[in-house]
Amino acid sequence: MPRPTKRRVPAGRVTAKGTRPENYTPERQTHTGFDERGPSPIWVPITMFSLLGLGTATIIVNYMGIIWDTSNVVLLVGLGFILAGIVSATQYR
Repeated sequence: MPRPTKRRVPAGRVTAKGTRPENYTPERQTHTGFDERGPSPIWVPITMFSLLGLGTATIIVNYMGIIWDTSNVVLLVGLGFILAGIVSATQYR
C-alpha cells in the first residue's frame, strides 16, 4: 500500500492583508494599579514573612517532637500559618 504524500503549505500570513476595517481602533485598557493605591504599608511584608516563618517553625518543631508529641493537628496549624502567609503575599504591592 503506498504511503500518502504530505500536503505542503507555504509559509506566510494566515489572513489576507488589510482585512481589518478602516475605522477600527482597539479599546483602551484601564486598570487600578500601583499609581492609584500606592505602595503597601510596612506591616504587610512583616506579617507575610512572620506567618511563613512561624508556619515553617511549627512544622519543624512538630517533626522533631521537641515541645509536644507529633500531631496532625499541629501540622495542619503550621500549614495554616504558611497558607496565611501566602495569602498576605498576594496583598503586597
